[in-house]
Amino acid sequence: MSLFEGGGWKLVTSIQLFLFFCLSDVSCNSVAQKIYVELNNTVPCVRLLNATHQIGCQSSISGDTGVIHVLESEADLEWPLSKGPNPPYMVLLESSLFTKSIMMKMKNASSRVAGVVVVQKTSPPEFSPHTTCPNENTGVYTETYDHNLAHCNTTVWNPRGNGLSYEEFDSPVFSLKEDNETEVIKQCYFDHNRVVNGSGLQYPLCAMQLFSHMHAVTDTATCMRRSSMDFSTSPVMVCDPLGGYNVCAFIRPYNSTAFGHKENESVVIAAARLDSRAFFLEDSTGAEGSVSGFVTLLAAAQALREATQEAPPTRNILFAFFHGEVFDYIGSSRMVYDMKNNMFVIDLDNVHSILEIGQVKTCISINVWTYKCMDIRSNNNESVTNLVKNLQSSTAGLNFSLVETDFSQPLPPSSFQRLLRARAIPGIVLADHQTDINNRYYESFYDNAAHLNLTYPSNLSPEEQLEFVTDTAKSLTEVATAVARALFKQAGGNNSQVNKINADPKTVTQMLYGFLVRSNNSWFQVLGSSLRCVFCLSEPNPPQYYVGVAKSSHQANALTYLVQYLLANLTGTATNLTQSQCKKPDELPNESTYLYSYLWVQGVVPPNSTQRESFCVRTAVRLVKAVSPAFDLGDYISKEYSTWTKSQWKFIKARIFLVASRDLEMLTLGVGVAVLFTSLLVTYFVRTKADVLFSSVREPNNAAY
Repeated sequence: MSLFEGGGWKLVTSIQLFLFFCLSDVSCNSVAQKIYVELNNTVPCVRLLNATHQIGCQSSISGDTGVIHVLESEADLEWPLSKGPNPPYMVLLESSLFTKSIMMKMKNASSRVAGVVVVQKTSPPEFSPHTTCPNENTGVYTETYDHNLAHCNTTVWNPRGNGLSYEEFDSPVFSLKEDNETEVIKQCYFDHNRVVNGSGLQYPLCAMQLFSHMHAVTDTATCMRRSSMDFSTSPVMVCDPLGGYNVCAFIRPYNSTAFGHKENESVVIAAARLDSRAFFLEDSTGAEGSVSGFVTLLAAAQALREATQEAPPTRNILFAFFHGEVFDYIGSSRMVYDMKNNMFVIDLDNVHSILEIGQVKTCISINVWTYKCMDIRSNNNESVTNLVKNLQSSTAGLNFSLVETDFSQPLPPSSFQRLLRARAIPGIVLADHQTDINNRYYESFYDNAAHLNLTYPSNLSPEEQLEFVTDTAKSLTEVATAVARALFKQAGGNNSQVNKINADPKTVTQMLYGFLVRSNNSWFQVLGSSLRCVFCLSEPNPPQYYVGVAKSSHQANALTYLVQYLLANLTGTATNLTQSQCKKPDELPNESTYLYSYLWVQGVVPPNSTQRESFCVRTAVRLVKAVSPAFDLGDYISKEYSTWTKSQWKFIKARIFLVASRDLEMLTLGVGVAVLFTSLLVTYFVRTKADVLFSSVREPNNAAY
C-alpha cells in the first residue's frame, strides 16, 4: 500500500507543518537578532498628568521609526526639517544641543521628525527644564493671598527655567546613557546615512525604532475614571498617582497608634526634601537641589544624638524628610492633611516652629541666607526672631556666615509654605541664595556630583574615595553643626551642651559619595539590611531621586529605604536582640513596636572572617505615607492638593536596524505576493489531482517473476 493512500497524505502534511513551526520557533529569535540591534541603556521621557492637562512624551501604539540623523549643530536642523529626502528622521543629538528652541522646532515638524535621542555628555553653561516659578500657586502664596507672589512676579525663583519638562511631545524622546551604544548608533549613521560632498544616500539606510506608547490621556480625572471602569478580575490601571513615603523621626518617640493632639507637648520640626526631577525622570539626581539639604539634616540629626540623650531638651524635635515636593508639595501637604485630621501622632497646635534646609551647596566662607516668614496669619515675629538669633549664635567659631534676608523678601519654594498655608507657624528656610535660585542646573540631569564639586584625586580607589573628605563635605559639615546647635537651643536645650554638638565630616563625605557617586559601597552595605534593602544597593550608580508612583502594593523606593536606614543608624541604638527577636520585639518585656521600629542591619565583616556581625537597631524612625490627599478624597481636579499622576505603558524599547529602499520593499512585497498565489495554485492543483498523482499501480495477481 502506498504511503500516500488513506491517512498517509494527512500524516505527511502534519509532519511538514510540525517541522515548519518547530524550525520557525527556533530560528525566530536568531532572525530578529540579525535584523535588530537592541538598545538596553535608554531612559524615556514619559507622560505625566494633573488636574488640567498632560505633559511629557509618547510614541504611537506600534512605535515610531525614522532614519537616523546625527545633529552636529543647530544649523544642521535644516536636513531633518526640510531638505532630507527620506523622512521621517530619528534625530540623535548631544546634550549641548538639547535646548528648548531646538526641541520646539522639531516638535512643530512632527511629520518629518519621528523622535529624538539625547546623548548625555558635557554639561552646558546652564540648563533648567523646570518652570521659572516652581510649584506655582500651590504654597502659602495663592491667588487669594497675593497674585504677584503666587506667580513669582516679585521674585522669579528660577530665571533659567525654560519649561521644557512641562511641554507635551507627541513623539518619543529618549536619553541614551551607555557610551558603547552611542558609538554603535553613530557608526551605523556614518556607514550608511551621512551625506558626503552633497552626494545622494545609498540604501540600505540606518534607522531607529522607539516604543513608548502611553495609556493615559487628557488629565488625571480622565485617566483615574478610566482606571476605575475596568471591572475585570485583573484590572489594568491607566495611570498611577505620584507618591512614596516621608521619613520621620522624633528624638523622643510617641505612641505610633495614638493620633492627634498631645497635651503639654511642643515640637520643633527640622525639614528637608528628598526628591528631585529632570526631563527624563529616572535621570534625576538633584545634587544641589535636594541632596545637599537632606545630607546636611542627616548629619545634624547625628550630631544631636548624644546631646539630646545626655540632656534632653524641653521640646521634642521631629526630623522630617519629605518626598514628592517637586510635584506641588506631595509629602508636606500629606503631613499637614494628616495633622489636621488626627491621622498623625501630633497636630498643628503641637508645632512650635520649623527650620527647613533648602539647597545649601556652599564653600568655606560663603554666606548662607535665612528666609523668614512673618505676619502670614498672626503675629509671630518674636518667635521667628528668637529662631534667627539661635541660628546666628550657633555659627560662632564656624567658617561661614549667616545673613538675614529682608522681611519683604518672600519665601522660596519650600515645604514650610504648606504648613504656613494651614496655620501661622514661626519658621525659617536656610538656602545658599539671597533672591533667585543660583542653581544653574535646577531640576535637570546635570545637577549631579560634578556640579556639587565632588572631586577626588585620580589615584584613589573607590574605598579610598569613600573616606576622602572633600571640600564640599567640609562645607556642609559646618552648616550641619550650626543647624544642630540651633535646633538644640530652639528646643530648650541646656546651653552648656551646645559647644559639644559637632557634625562629623567623615559621615558627611560618606553620605555624599553614597548618594551621588556609588550607592553600592561598603559603608552603605554595613548600615543596610540584607532582608529589605538589598535591592537598594544592587547598582553601582546613585539611587533615583524621582518620587515614583503610589500603588496598593507599593513599597518605598531605594532612596527612601537608604535614608530610613541611615537615619536609624545615626540616631538609633544598637541592641543585643537576635534576628528573630528583632522581627517580633513585642514578645520581650522592655521593647515596644508602638514606640520604636526595629531594623536588622548587616554590620561589618570582621578581619579573618566571611560572616557579617549583624545586629538589631532600635530607632524612632518611621515611614509615613506621602500620597496626595486628593486621591483619598477622590478630588482629581483639586486646587488644594497635588493631582499629579504618571501614565502606565506596556513596554519601553529602542532598537536600530537597516532599512531598504521603498522600491526594493515594494519589489519584495510583489515577489512575496506572487509566490503566495503561485503556492496556492500549485496546492489547489495537487489536491484536486491527488488521486492521479499519488495513486498506486496494482500489479496483476498472476504476474510472473
